[in-house]
Amino acid sequence: QVQLVESGGGLVHVGDSLRLSCAASGDFRSDSTMRWYRQAPGKQRDLVATLTPTGGTYYAPPVEGRFTISRDNFQNIFLQMNNLKPEDTAVYFCNAVRPGANDWGQGTQVTVSS
Repeated sequence: QVQLVESGGGLVHVGDSLRLSCAASGDFRSDSTMRWYRQAPGKQRDLVATLTPTGGTYYAPPVEGRFTISRDNFQNIFLQMNNLKPEDTAVYFCNAVRPGANDWGQGTQVTVSS
């Protein structure tokens, strides 16, 4: 089983930046596709960004150009969020997918105040 622990959330103001981290452990494998999702109160969980094992990326239109997904040589995945807007307020979840496995973290709250 894979354990994913998100960190880095907080309360910021419009235009600020945050860097979310996701620390993977357990049966994590580097061939996993990593994603960040977010869920605002009363809304569905939406895909924010994807990072494939070969380094390909995808960003949801609302965040493209402002957010960057990356990973290091260990088992950490990041989401750099710049020029934050009130509509970015949500709980952000880390997700790891590989054949036969789909694991989630508990989430980290991001609140952007105007």
